Amino acid sequence: MNKFISTSLALLLGMFASYAQPKNEEVSRTGSVILKDVIITGKVLDKETKEPLEYATVSFFNKQKNKIVAGGITDINGAFSIPVPKGVYNISIEYISFITQTITNKKIISDINLGTFLLEIDLESLDEVEIIAERTTVEIKLDKKIYNVGKDLTVSGGNVSDVLDNVPSVSVDGEGNVALRGNDNVRILINGKPSGLVGLNSTDALKLLPAESIEKVEVITSPSARYEAEGTAGILNIILRRSKLIGLNGSVTANVGHPDAAGLSGNINYRTGNINVFSTTSYRYNERLGHWYNDVKYNDINTPDLDEKRNWVDIRKGITTNTGIEWYINDLASLTTAIVYSNNNNDDRSTNNLVQLDKNTGTTTRNIRLNPELGDNETIQYSVNFVKDFKDSDQKLTFDFQYENTNNDRNSIVNFDGVNTEMVATLIDQTKILLQSDYVLPIGEMSQFEIGYRGDFSNNTTDFRVDTLNVSTNMFDVNKNLTNIFNFKQYLTAAYIQFGSKIDKFSYLLGLRLENTRTTLDQPTTGDFKRKNLTGLFPTVNLNYEISEDESFTLGYNRRLRRPRGFMLNPFPSRSSITNVFQGNPDLDPTYTDRFELGYLNRFNNKFTLSSALYYGHSTNVMTFVSRQTGETVIINGEEFPVIERGPVNLATANRYGFEFNLNYSPSRKWRVNTDFNIFKFKRDGNFEGINLDADNLNWSARLTNKLTLPYKVDWQTTMNYNGPSDDAQNNRKGRLTTNLAFSKDLFKEKASIAFNIRDVFNSNIFKNHITAETFTADQEIQFRGGRIYNLSFTYRFNQQKKRERNGDNFDGGGGVEM
Repeated sequence: MNKFISTSLALLLGMFASYAQPKNEEVSRTGSVILKDVIITGKVLDKETKEPLEYATVSFFNKQKNKIVAGGITDINGAFSIPVPKGVYNISIEYISFITQTITNKKIISDINLGTFLLEIDLESLDEVEIIAERTTVEIKLDKKIYNVGKDLTVSGGNVSDVLDNVPSVSVDGEGNVALRGNDNVRILINGKPSGLVGLNSTDALKLLPAESIEKVEVITSPSARYEAEGTAGILNIILRRSKLIGLNGSVTANVGHPDAAGLSGNINYRTGNINVFSTTSYRYNERLGHWYNDVKYNDINTPDLDEKRNWVDIRKGITTNTGIEWYINDLASLTTAIVYSNNNNDDRSTNNLVQLDKNTGTTTRNIRLNPELGDNETIQYSVNFVKDFKDSDQKLTFDFQYENTNNDRNSIVNFDGVNTEMVATLIDQTKILLQSDYVLPIGEMSQFEIGYRGDFSNNTTDFRVDTLNVSTNMFDVNKNLTNIFNFKQYLTAAYIQFGSKIDKFSYLLGLRLENTRTTLDQPTTGDFKRKNLTGLFPTVNLNYEISEDESFTLGYNRRLRRPRGFMLNPFPSRSSITNVFQGNPDLDPTYTDRFELGYLNRFNNKFTLSSALYYGHSTNVMTFVSRQTGETVIINGEEFPVIERGPVNLATANRYGFEFNLNYSPSRKWRVNTDFNIFKFKRDGNFEGINLDADNLNWSARLTNKLTLPYKVDWQTTMNYNGPSDDAQNNRKGRLTTNLAFSKDLFKEKASIAFNIRDVFNSNIFKNHITAETFTADQEIQFRGGRIYNLSFTYRFNQQKKRERNGDNFDGGGGVEM
């Protein structure tokens, strides 16, 4: 890649110099004669397919002048015609990911056709090509799994949540929450760092970022000390597309769907000389139907049962862009600046139907509660990245700075039986500053030392206001029991060191991370103020033994934590209905987890790749959500109902141990199968206010993806996900099966593609849960996506080539410990 870039840069200078020369023989000011250029022609083809290679570079190097003096690129037919001064040249014919051909000491004195050049693909450099991926959707490495989005047909026209729901080891539940191996404490990064693209509410933001903007997703289950300690399940690192091809290139995708959906997204890249400009921008409109059913039966015979059904139409629309510029200062330094801007709004039209059943008389009473909510979310993030390499050494120094501001406003008017009873406003303002620097120092040929610093500084203000109707005055008054301002500050400072080395077939990476977390909780409304200052050490150990090039073992240990988020600490309640409230806990402490993992990888017969892992995690100060009665009541149609509160608490300990394996089978270029299976045991010991919250249950999930190329080069892909049932002290969750289906065909010599997909083919992606509490039982049903989703998308690529698949090279089984 570096050779290609440097040659292309030199070629541009040579072209400029040659075009600046006089093209006809004439007398100069000194009286010397300038010779007329000659025309050199030829053609460049792919040796295997005999297809023309557009944008191949042809350069003419003059030894006497020690520089490239002329050059050009091939056209759509692979042909070139280049004016060159007479002389003796080394002629190079290059194409990205192909082996360069060179003609040495070629004397050129007249027009000449060099003939046809047949270039062979360079398998060793294939992984360095940063263009549209055409290889298998899953690459298996010992330290992580890499999921390539390029040819996943079922997510075409979708969003990041759809992508993650197809990633091995990852699941997305009915409410859009992401889990890794069944653990929902996952740290989500964009290009290795926290980003405004994730936003205040990661589940909402991930629905707005288009799938086409993603190059790959890295699933890191045993992070090194370089990564922050947050995330007891591990890290999901979303890598956005950014081309490094010379010139102008990009792609545009348009999609339409049902329920009503439309979108237009594009990525564009322009690179010339030492400047690279990139931008990924999308506009999306989506309507999603959904429902939330809650059937509550109270143990008290005098309390009527309450059946509450909430149906909604959620309309989301907005624009998101990530635009930046890279400046290659010299061969050893680069500076990248970027701006992320996101402006999205949603219109959530929610209707609650409340049905009361009097157990004594058998009579029912019905009420309708409307709760339309308008939301506006605007995020802007500025970032600067500096990379410095060192001459004659693999030393590297990097520095990152990010500033981010997010405003998220939500307003709603609650209507109960035709009467406006409440006005609710939630105004959130958040600023974040990130400072990070890393230094890598090689020691000898097989060892490496690394040290780094990181500072995360966030300030969050939540202004929550509730105005309730005063029936006596028919005016709205501020409800001082619910209205509150909550200021939350979290300052994180961290430093780490790590050392890695390789001895024959054995390699190791040892690290230690120190993190200090300072939090401030300030409520001006009530005068409550609280500070916490926590410091912890987080060691990491990653060992790797290579039995052969295709078979390896890894053993990893790391200590991680889960910090409570701001909404989990806010003690003022927020209501989803008049009988259900959520209330945070300001005394909540982080959860600490020690994790062990033993991995095995085997790639055999050039068709199978097996990746498996045994893992165990021990957690203390476990955070979990508890439902209980508050002691307060509300009056509905003259009947008194208890208010149920749900909120987080710290319990004692929990153990999670399980087994996962992933099997990829690729018998040919036209057929690929990927399977993923995860089973884990979860055991929790704890009591809260006399309530036994012990849990001891077995959970499992399975995924099957099958991709087959049909006649006429039509690709057919089917993905099936099953999440098994799970239990704890209060919840009994049912299993869920989801099936996605997609077809795709390339058009216009692979410059365009059309895809049609159906998500949730059998309308079975429904989250069901039975809650058993001390004074009541409840049956819940949530369908987040609202049934089948149909989508038709069209993608057009300009000046981009597809990476060609090679049988036997579909999976990267490399697995050394990441240095």
